[in-house]
Amino acid sequence: MITVQFKIKPTKEQEILLKNTVNSYISSVNNLIDYICGQVDINIKKLSSASFKAALPSTVKNEVVNAVKSILKKYSKGVCQSLPILKKPVATWNNQNYHVNDDFIEFPVIINGKSKRISVEAVITDFQTKKLNNYKHGTLRITQKNGKWTAQIAVQECIQENKSAGTMGVDLGLKIPAVVVTDSGKTKFIGNGRQNKYIKRKHRARRKALGKAKKQKVINKLNNKEQRWMKDQDHKSSRQVVNFAIENNVGIIKLEKLSNIRQTARTSRKNEKNLHTWSFYRLAEYIEYKAKSAGIRVEYVEPRYTSQICPCCGERNHAKDRSYVCKCGYKSHRDRVGAINIISAPVASGKSLSA
Repeated sequence: MITVQFKIKPTKEQEILLKNTVNSYISSVNNLIDYICGQVDINIKKLSSASFKAALPSTVKNEVVNAVKSILKKYSKGVCQSLPILKKPVATWNNQNYHVNDDFIEFPVIINGKSKRISVEAVITDFQTKKLNNYKHGTLRITQKNGKWTAQIAVQECIQENKSAGTMGVDLGLKIPAVVVTDSGKTKFIGNGRQNKYIKRKHRARRKALGKAKKQKVINKLNNKEQRWMKDQDHKSSRQVVNFAIENNVGIIKLEKLSNIRQTARTSRKNEKNLHTWSFYRLAEYIEYKAKSAGIRVEYVEPRYTSQICPCCGERNHAKDRSYVCKCGYKSHRDRVGAINIISAPVASGKSLSA
């Protein structure tokens, strides 16, 4: 999935309608999250566009519900430490409710209490037009920054499934972000955990000093800078994982089930802060979508005892530091043992994803 982004030029009347739409969208998302978090017993799966009132077309209300469910899901999996509040102007439409041609984009907004389509001038290059014409359309996202409006359309190229029979296990961690092992035994250690830890410690110390000086705006900018750096590291690591799979004719990548990874992650007290701020979920998510783009299937497995079971004799042992030694004589790196056992671990229910 890639994003085609282009400028749009609404008239003054259209700009008023767009501002009303994006303001209603973000307030609806924020209000719904506040309401849900204040309830003891609520079934999020039953949440629908009928659950709230807003001056939005039904298609946009459905996107509000999808956004709320996505935010709550990421929060429950530890992707974010606190529930985010939408502030930047944004609204989304599904792929059945907008149309793009060479010079205009059409989508519904609320006019005098009714849902009506407006046609807004769009600045689309020939290259972007080619992608929009040949790729499958996904969600439309409209945002405003510095007074300028932008349309973003997620598009997906049709990918043929990789028919390779090989399987690869991926063990995620802090000291080594990813250790990958193929079923033929080929191994690669990916990422620099020491560098990651140093950068995070540096940012933490800077935030502490700024906090004493009560410079909240500078702290927010520093947080954004750190998040961008972390995402960049995850993108680079996930690309290396998938490239290694392609090079070794791997058709299936196996990862640990994410819901329990913070409980099962091997860590010490000095790494505890890093554990709660580094996102295993995001790295796994990046690996997943890059693998699917390459036609590689992704499966999630139960993580229990993957770092303890000897791949040779099957006995359970506790590794000392990074070294794993079994009574049978087998020796290896602890994270490599984890990746090997992930290959043969049972698939967690509902977590097998086709390419």
